[in-house]
Amino acid sequence: MTALAIKNASVFYPVPGKPPVHALKNINLEILEKEFVVALGASGCGKSTLLNLIAGFMAPSEGEISLNGRIVTGPGADRSVVFQKHALLPWLNVLENVAFGLKIQGHDKAKRESIARDFIKLLGLEQFEQSATYELSGGMQQRVGIARALTSDPAILLMDEPLGALDALTRERAQELILKVWRDTGKMVFFITHSVEEALFMGTKLIVMSPRPGRISHVFDLPFSRLYFETGNAREIKASTEFIALREEILKIIFADEAGALDE
Repeated sequence: MTALAIKNASVFYPVPGKPPVHALKNINLEILEKEFVVALGASGCGKSTLLNLIAGFMAPSEGEISLNGRIVTGPGADRSVVFQKHALLPWLNVLENVAFGLKIQGHDKAKRESIARDFIKLLGLEQFEQSATYELSGGMQQRVGIARALTSDPAILLMDEPLGALDALTRERAQELILKVWRDTGKMVFFITHSVEEALFMGTKLIVMSPRPGRISHVFDLPFSRLYFETGNAREIKASTEFIALREEILKIIFADEAGALDE
């Protein structure tokens, strides 16, 4: 069953005194229940614009987006976003940050704290719920942001380069944590990254986007995240012949797209 459907979506950005910029062209994409879809591509290919369309932060110039059969016309609790910068509220502690969206929705304190604690535990933050967020490491702050995004029980979790600011070791651990959260919650995920290795390891489906205008040029079904749940050894998977061969194939596609964009 299709849970999210993007049909012939295009985006034109108006530019005063000039022709509009064609940011996205004829995007067609289905995200099924429990899928983890990763978007990858050269700079300017429209990855973040596509996420903003799904989130309802902007409307397509052409085409439509629907979630569980309902046309997306604006932001909603059925879509939660995790940004590269966690955007936590520094005057609130961890528990209050995670419960903040539920407070805005009008839930009483007991209910919102009970729900928040469930996701704090899922993200391994139960010892820090009374801590100020500025006391936490970058990786832990991002975990707070993910917990907060999950409290509204969204149908799909949208993640815009959420690990881009982390150091290499923390980033690898965060990848594994996000995969476990995805498995345990059963949420659909749409994830943007600039890292080919990260994309291959985490996604069940990879879309490669080409720039000017942004469009989906290649789609790959990926086995590696599910293999990780079988073996528990991320480094072994990333060092496998199959993983490396696909990584090099995708890098060639992206480098060719970047070279073509520079030649225009």
